Amino acid sequence: MHENEFIATRWFDAFNAHDLEKLLSLYDDNARHFSPKLKIRRPETNGYVTGKAALRDWWADAFDRLPTLHYKTTSLTANDNRVFMEYIRQVAGEDDMLVAEVLEIADGKIVASRVYHG
Repeated sequence: MHENEFIATRWFDAFNAHDLEKLLSLYDDNARHFSPKLKIRRPETNGYVTGKAALRDWWADAFDRLPTLHYKTTSLTANDNRVFMEYIRQVAGEDDMLVAEVLEIADGKIVASRVYHG
């Protein structure tokens, strides 16, 4: 398994366990994240948050609001700089959503991530 694929696997494990500290440990302190959901829920961000404190706040809110939130991995493709992940976003009472996400990785840490919805 490629090292960056291993990081992605750990990312899914931490996310699906709603383990914020384990999830954040995979990120660089100054990581930047973009999500269309973030743009909708917090328009003032224009979809971007930067740094672990902002990531913690974003995901803590999501885990609190959506206790059944789960990502089902369908595909991982890794190279030396990034991982392209495809997954199904599942929340009880909502339609499943196809999602793609790119993790940019440097020195073993996620430095940027970008979410795309299908």
